[in-house]
Amino acid sequence: MTRFRRNNLFGWLGGSAAVLGLFTMMPVPSHAGGTIKIDDDRSISVGVGLRTSFNAIEGQAPDGTSRSKDFALDSARLFVSGQMLRSVSFEFNTEIGDDAGAGIGGGDVEIMDAVLKFAVNDYFNVWAGRFLPPSDRSNLSGPYYLNSWDFPFVQNYPNLAVGRDNGAAIWGQINKGQFKYQVGAFEGLGDIAAGPNQSDSLLYAGRLVLNLWDPEPGYYNSSTYYGDMKVLAFGLTAMAQSDAVGTAATPGDFSGWSLDVLAESELGGAGVGTIEGAYYDYDTDNIAASIPQGNGYFLLVSYLLPQKMGAGKLQPIVRYQSFETDPANVEHTRMDFGLNYIISGHNARISALFFSDDPGGAASDFNGFKLGLQFQI
Repeated sequence: MTRFRRNNLFGWLGGSAAVLGLFTMMPVPSHAGGTIKIDDDRSISVGVGLRTSFNAIEGQAPDGTSRSKDFALDSARLFVSGQMLRSVSFEFNTEIGDDAGAGIGGGDVEIMDAVLKFAVNDYFNVWAGRFLPPSDRSNLSGPYYLNSWDFPFVQNYPNLAVGRDNGAAIWGQINKGQFKYQVGAFEGLGDIAAGPNQSDSLLYAGRLVLNLWDPEPGYYNSSTYYGDMKVLAFGLTAMAQSDAVGTAATPGDFSGWSLDVLAESELGGAGVGTIEGAYYDYDTDNIAASIPQGNGYFLLVSYLLPQKMGAGKLQPIVRYQSFETDPANVEHTRMDFGLNYIISGHNARISALFFSDDPGGAASDFNGFKLGLQFQI
């Protein structure tokens, strides 16, 4: 188990409190921007998002033993969306960041989303292009709408970049999102010259969501609504692709499924309580791949305090993650202790995070501290 260094921990927490205290004295930032209306049917909207952080992680300095001290550009996004016809819209988003996904880093700009959306009615919509496949709540929230700062490492569904893939999906909802379905076909893995997917099989993905309290309308979701909604949601996701892993000579199939739950409620003026959990299971035919074979889960609890401190509210958060690989039976665990300062929901927040990570097996455990800032309009 990780040995916490007491002096370092108190020093970090003291520094975090000072930084958070500084921001409680700042005014709430004003947000500009929005939609340009062309006519009754056509419009275009533009927005931007930024996530940046300071990271101090044990053993991650160049000498291999000292604690790293790095400033990271986690994400910088340009959001563009618009309405072309009454029932046809589009979404075009770009991403740049140090660790945002495959193909991103060193100042490279990635096309994150490029999707055409055909809306027939609430019950039937068609999307085509590059976008988030039907997947778990964490992926459909993305980093900007998670409750925690870091994306859960136990989520290992295949993707082209930043959780996205090229493909098409149909989806619909009943009672404005009380029940939702999503199903689609995507490029998936392995269709390269020496890859296993010589027959160019597709990745198939599907998701069902049931909301017992307030509905969650739309294709996407959040992992917290900060008390604006009362949510008790259950989501079931499944993915499968033939010949997705291995080599052309020895291909293997991929399959995975997950169950996620979100319960959040305003506690009668005493703040907002949130419980989120998810279980994942992945199978790669016992072939080593970029997707680990095994099962894992995470459990998160947070509490948004009712009273304001300056411009925002404090939100303590705890998350535990565990993933056990199969057949090696090596368990990777991580515990996060965080404190969010919520200025304007997901549009403006500051996060301080201390984590303890045990990769299992012969790998050494380590701990780290992060201080992150997120703003978007």
